[in-house]
Amino acid sequence: MAQILDGKKLAKEIKDELKIAIHQWVQGGLRAPSLRCIIVGEDPASHTYVKNKIQAAIDVGIAAETIKYNANLTEKELIAAIDALNKDSEVDGILVQLPLPSVMDERKVCNAVAPEKDVDGFHIINVGQLALDMPTLVPATALAVIEMLKRFKIETFGRNAVVVGRSKNVGMPIAMMLHSDKSHSSGLGMDATVTICHRYTPKKELDSYCRNADIVISATGVPNLIQANMVKPGATVIDVGITRITNEQGKTKLVGDVDYDEVSKIAGAITPVPGGVGPMTVAMLMRNTFQAAKMLRDKESLLQ
Repeated sequence: MAQILDGKKLAKEIKDELKIAIHQWVQGGLRAPSLRCIIVGEDPASHTYVKNKIQAAIDVGIAAETIKYNANLTEKELIAAIDALNKDSEVDGILVQLPLPSVMDERKVCNAVAPEKDVDGFHIINVGQLALDMPTLVPATALAVIEMLKRFKIETFGRNAVVVGRSKNVGMPIAMMLHSDKSHSSGLGMDATVTICHRYTPKKELDSYCRNADIVISATGVPNLIQANMVKPGATVIDVGITRITNEQGKTKLVGDVDYDEVSKIAGAITPVPGGVGPMTVAMLMRNTFQAAKMLRDKESLLQ
């Protein structure tokens, strides 16, 4: 059976480390890092996600608040609210919970957040800096995957990796960090040989690419897309997907992209769903918030 890459346990370790670091930061006479989470509308899942993020922030010593708006808020009003937070020197990190109402342009809204306060790492400047191996705020889910590979000592140097899914917030940044030269990418590079697959990759080719991979990372939201016959014995399988399904008895449960029960018999290491990448994403968001606070402090010091 595969080694279980316990994201919940690892996330707790990282948050404990952050709690100590933030305590030392405050003891040194600095203001506690601060985070503002904006949510528009009444989507229950989004409200649950924001609640979990706020609680994680409070647990590590970040001053966090939720700013709620109803669904009839206009895009112009939302951008104006974001701009006010951009100008607020007491705010280090800004997060806009997605999805937004369909009448809003998510890319335009994400780009309204100041890059140095963009703890989601979605601003085009942060994405561009990541592509150029420059220090930046990295999308939290992608950072979670890379951190898990590092912490669990999964060898990536020269290994074949397949990323299934090409979303600009998850699949693309994962692939960029996996293939980047470690010596030129602020420690985020993994020096792997990377193949990106997506919805138009023929099934036969997808199977072939995955079977040749030492590391398979799937982020599609398609339940049971990755089957045991697609996995090389001993490979590492990271399941980023999460979908709520209903069984024949009418009960719901969360599943990933990977047929966990069967693939875990073949793989060398595997993440569970839930309890894998999800908790780590929240932990990385907290790390990004602390990083943003430190970057803003350094910027203020240069201006003094």
